Amino acid sequence: MSIEWKGVMPAVTTKFTKEDQLDLNTFETNIKAQLDAGVHGIVLGGTLGEASTLLEREKSLLTKATVEIVNDSVPVLMNIAEQSTKGAIAAAHQAEEDGAQGLMMLPPMRYKAGERETVAYFKSVAHSTKLPIMIYNNPVDYNIEVTLDMFDELLKCKNIEAVKESTRDISNITRIKNRFGDRLKIMTGVDTVALESLLMGADGWIAGLVCAFPAETVAIFELQKVGRIQEAIDIYRWFLPLLELDINPKLVQNIKLAEVYTGIGTENVRPPRLPLFGEERQKVVKIIEDSLKTRPTLPNYKNL
Repeated sequence: MSIEWKGVMPAVTTKFTKEDQLDLNTFETNIKAQLDAGVHGIVLGGTLGEASTLLEREKSLLTKATVEIVNDSVPVLMNIAEQSTKGAIAAAHQAEEDGAQGLMMLPPMRYKAGERETVAYFKSVAHSTKLPIMIYNNPVDYNIEVTLDMFDELLKCKNIEAVKESTRDISNITRIKNRFGDRLKIMTGVDTVALESLLMGADGWIAGLVCAFPAETVAIFELQKVGRIQEAIDIYRWFLPLLELDINPKLVQNIKLAEVYTGIGTENVRPPRLPLFGEERQKVVKIIEDSLKTRPTLPNYKNL
């Protein structure tokens, strides 16, 4: 399956039992809710997926399970977040073997690679696989920025096709479009600037709160796509207090708590993470409960 870099692709959470095992039953419930809402792809093993805590066999199991659940209806992507080029190549090969149709790739973990090293890292993986690749550019959280000059070199690899644009600088959408046109597809990666980024030309949205609110997220994308901007803005304004839960060190716990309230997840996280507690939890609960009281009625966004 080739990938159309467009629409809403949830960076899904990984579901765990209270015994710290993969909870594939709850995971399937959530994936089916995403598909029912009309998402355009599924991204596994990202920050929200608690990737750094997953064992290799768990990543493999998640990929295979997701491929089976979606049954070719949307592409399945696995995130690559490794410390070495050798490890990243092995992870890419495993994802391909498990049935993933694409990769999302972070720069090297832990070691702060220079520009030449980062480019060499991405290109080595790209040359090792036929899978299409989306570069995850998040200098705020991961301390390495993939600059436009670096993309000039990276785009010599035909299977590097897209960027998850998470610099939080909306003007970067225009810079990318001016420099590369449609050669580099843009998936906005920060929930709190998502609509603004789409209106400036981003092709799609790798989303976080979609994990708990899939229909609202897809509705925003579809409405703005057909020019019904004010309707998209109205939903987005309602959504913003929830979206802000994504730009927080406890984003995993925040979003998993929201999934509980919408009936498509649990609060179980993998240690050292722990579920929210005390005043911190109550603040998030209030945001969720207040938002649910005014949850908008959505138009028939699937048939626009």
